[in-house]
Amino acid sequence: MTKRERILRAAYYAVLALPIAFASIGVRARVTRRVFREPFELRAPSPWRTALHTLLAAAIGLLSWFAVVLAVVALLRGAFYPLIAGNDLENSWGGPSLAGTWAVHAALGVGLFPLWSLPLAAFGIVQRGLSQRLLSRTGPWWPLPVSLLLFAGGAAFFIAWLHQA
Repeated sequence: MTKRERILRAAYYAVLALPIAFASIGVRARVTRRVFREPFELRAPSPWRTALHTLLAAAIGLLSWFAVVLAVVALLRGAFYPLIAGNDLENSWGGPSLAGTWAVHAALGVGLFPLWSLPLAAFGIVQRGLSQRLLSRTGPWWPLPVSLLLFAGGAAFFIAWLHQA
């Protein structure tokens, strides 16, 4: 499996994580096994491990979907800049002409869109680590505190994003 394919699979897993977090543990294991194409065995997780996995996987899944929303907003605002937010061409990037502002915003919005797969892939790797640690009892310990920090940071960023001027 190439590095690019591993990144795309991890990003895909991050997006799947929110609905899968509420599925049975058998479905969670099967999805993890199929997406990453590697063995994943359940080791009779206790009810508290399953509940903790549901909570943390849903939290990181919400963060993943927020990243997807931000990526789509950036893509659409870049591609359709004059129609969506082009009210001050004089002070916009690439201004003062309409062609210049659209070119700069389109280049950034469309050009940077593929890079959004990188934070999604990171979220997917954290999700896989959570599944391994909590459901399989074989994974590393770091996904537990990292998922809490990511969710706290994502919640703070979401609140700031809602209150932007």
